[in-house]
Amino acid sequence: MELHQLRYFCAVAETGSFSRAAEQSYVSQPSLSQQIMKLEDELGARLFDRLGRSVRLTDLGKTFLPRARGVLRELEAAKGDVVEHKDSVGGSVSIGVIPTVAPYLLPPYLTSFSQKFPQAHLTVIEEITPVLLDRLRAGTIDVAILALPIRGHEFEISPLLTERLFAALPAKHKLAARRSLSLKDLRAEPFLLLRDGHCFRDTAVAACDRARLNPQIIFESGQFSSLLSMVGAGMGVSIVPQMAIEKSARCRFVRIADDSATRTIAALVLRGRSLTRTHLGFLTHLCASSAERKTH
Repeated sequence: MELHQLRYFCAVAETGSFSRAAEQSYVSQPSLSQQIMKLEDELGARLFDRLGRSVRLTDLGKTFLPRARGVLRELEAAKGDVVEHKDSVGGSVSIGVIPTVAPYLLPPYLTSFSQKFPQAHLTVIEEITPVLLDRLRAGTIDVAILALPIRGHEFEISPLLTERLFAALPAKHKLAARRSLSLKDLRAEPFLLLRDGHCFRDTAVAACDRARLNPQIIFESGQFSSLLSMVGAGMGVSIVPQMAIEKSARCRFVRIADDSATRTIAALVLRGRSLTRTHLGFLTHLCASSAERKTH
């Protein structure tokens, strides 16, 4: 059994296609298919059902997949330990982050980490929560930064910060001068929210549910900046976390008077995964920077 066969097997399982796996692995499809067949011959079992242009893991393939991923993760961890110097952090970290956090929280953290550890190489992937959790499980990212709660017990969770939620109102709205408000005060207003798939959509809807408000949603987007532009134009109101408040926006931000109207941001790693010195250094820096942010 060869390591490249395990890599090819995991690539096919992840992509659901021999051709896409070959492209991702930088080999020809016939070569990749041949190696998968050799692996199946050695194991004495079929790992995939070939269904026309698509492939699907067999039950034995599903059993073999986490073992194969574990071998590859341990190999990467071993390689990382070898290349790192004893007293420095110089490996690589692949970071996944949700879109409602990436542009607000991450830039200063990445800059300060790179200044402190110039030999480290950081890669950032912006995706929604379900995709990031799948990538953590597959080992294609090392750390995920997202909002709690998270289902499942296979992750180690390090809370970073908790922030309040705010109502975003047009500048001339009758409630714009208030210091706080209840979402019930906005029952007659059209709402602009993030689209399904974004975890903050669930956070905003949960806040509305606690206020017994069924929001009339007239616009959905994948970016807070788009929502705030529409709010500033007078199209309706929205709900945003504290970090998304834009002082230059043509709207006003009023704190929601609900002690549960918060969201907690956390860093996650896969439980039981062997972390390199660089991974641990990044997590330590992330937690320390978040603690410092809370004091300011």
